Amino acid sequence: MTRSRPPADPGLDTVDVAIIRELQKDGRMPYGRLGGRVGLSEAAARRRVQRLLDRRLMQIAAVTDPVRLGAKAMAMVGVKSRGDARRTARAISAIPESIYVVATAGVYDLLAEIVCESHEHLLRVINEKIRAIDGVADAVVFVYLGTYKHVFTYPVS
Repeated sequence: MTRSRPPADPGLDTVDVAIIRELQKDGRMPYGRLGGRVGLSEAAARRRVQRLLDRRLMQIAAVTDPVRLGAKAMAMVGVKSRGDARRTARAISAIPESIYVVATAGVYDLLAEIVCESHEHLLRVINEKIRAIDGVADAVVFVYLGTYKHVFTYPVS
């Protein structure tokens, strides 16, 4: 297997890319099998995976389905911020019900994904936690009615 670097990447070679692709299919794959699929020994595969983890280029995690685990209300919240949006983002990120917070350009300064046990719980989070944050000028809630695609397999090249 060639070890040349793909263009415009963070220092990944073709073996790193192959490792990531294999682990996206099965994050529990044993190192021996992983190594065999990407042309490395078990020990070399283990070292490569650890290097990718240490560099924070990937993480291996159990991905859950909040609805199947009992969440009855999920929403994306568009937040308009007064002042430093980064400070507001940190405050929203500290809310346990927030699972995804990003800064954006456009109508909203931030988008926050919220997972709650009920619609009443969602209402409390929006009113008592998000809108109560100093720096939140407006919060528009988009309640999820259905999820049609939710993947964590960002393609690497």
